Amino acid sequence: MQDLQDQFTRITRSPFGPSEEEVRANLAGEASADAAIALHDAELALRHDGETPPPAIARDLTAAAFFDVDNTMVQGASIVHFARGLATRKYFKTSDLVDMAWKQVKFRVTGKESHSDMASGKEKALSFIAGRPTAELAALGEEIYDEIIADKIWPGTRALAQMHLDAGQQVWLVTATPVELAQVIAKRLGLTGALGTVAESEDGVFTGRLVGDILHGLGKAHAVRTLAIREGLNLKRCTAYSDSHNDVPMLSLVGTAVAINPDADLREVAKNRGWEIRDFRTGRKAAKVGVPTALALGAAGGAAAAVLSRKREAKAS
Repeated sequence: MQDLQDQFTRITRSPFGPSEEEVRANLAGEASADAAIALHDAELALRHDGETPPPAIARDLTAAAFFDVDNTMVQGASIVHFARGLATRKYFKTSDLVDMAWKQVKFRVTGKESHSDMASGKEKALSFIAGRPTAELAALGEEIYDEIIADKIWPGTRALAQMHLDAGQQVWLVTATPVELAQVIAKRLGLTGALGTVAESEDGVFTGRLVGDILHGLGKAHAVRTLAIREGLNLKRCTAYSDSHNDVPMLSLVGTAVAINPDADLREVAKNRGWEIRDFRTGRKAAKVGVPTALALGAAGGAAAAVLSRKREAKAS
């Protein structure tokens, strides 16, 4: 952890290097990829110990899908839903919950994230978790998901994620929500894992500091790029989904970008760049759930690769 902080200090001192914001975004992205892989591996280990493995599906090793969470996979802001559950358990003051509820109203009406709201939310979240065990946050997340969030999953987006899973592709959530809570959502939906904001911890206890910054904007793009390198993914064969203009850096990384329930700015970008647009918010706007172009091509490519592999094996034998 100290090595990351030293790296941050050296780079930001250079007048010719990246900006402080870019450095923090990079640190957040790398930390998120590290945490996502570690949590995924831990989950696999638990599954192998006691759970019955799911039926085998031919794996497409170089393609994946990346889904934003808030207003893309989940109606509203996931962190606020978690806060509601924490409030019922007396973890928050009433005034804090009212403040978060107001920010959720603004988010749902405008579809946009406020940087000032994110900053104040970060301070409150860090003050809440400082000194608490990391395992406690994950356990609370499990309870609150079942109580509140399970009923707020967009069925259309969930169906798109399942299409990628059925094609043998990895499916990752990418969100500013703490990685421990994001992992709960991914686990409940049967997804591969989650990239989320990483809060620093020592000996299993939160310090009250972030690694880099909130996973947002450039940070999400860097997290996806880092994960792709470590997992051997071909980003041109990957698909990304989001509702927010803030995620254009992530959407621009992949071969196919899909705007889900887009805000006005993202809708305009999607139209200009020829990206698919799907809106599940009203019956009038709702699009039929079909296979995105990249998924169809990716599945075909994966099938062709499997056939070639079988032919090589047959010749070898």
